[in-house]
Amino acid sequence: MAKQTARSISQHGAQQGKTHEARSRGSARSAQAMRAAEKAPELDSLIHERMRLGIVSALAANESLTFSELKELLKTTDGNVSVHARKLEDADYISCAKSFVGRMPKTEYRLTDKGRRALEEYLNHMEALIRAARER
Repeated sequence: MAKQTARSISQHGAQQGKTHEARSRGSARSAQAMRAAEKAPELDSLIHERMRLGIVSALAANESLTFSELKELLKTTDGNVSVHARKLEDADYISCAKSFVGRMPKTEYRLTDKGRRALEEYLNHMEALIRAARER
């Protein structure tokens, strides 16, 4: 009986050790998740808006896109593309070139180096938030 009691105490101690380890790991993950969540306000709000993220992402995947191509790709209105593209252009995230093809105006957008870096930082930040949330 003494052996059985010693074994059960030993098993109980091992169990508590495992529980403590799990709590420590959970605590570390929680701390990591909290640090990531605290950085959420640091997200680039210019890119974080859905339509602007769509424009920047589409331009990252293509060398350039016309106004009409963006409008069709994002399934939105002329005004929406115009307003959001202007904000990105003002921040120097995209460039805009206007020309004519025959008598038809053509507006073409490209992602700038600054815009590419901003998108990369945004995506890295989002990946860190996602990782922290999943580890929880």
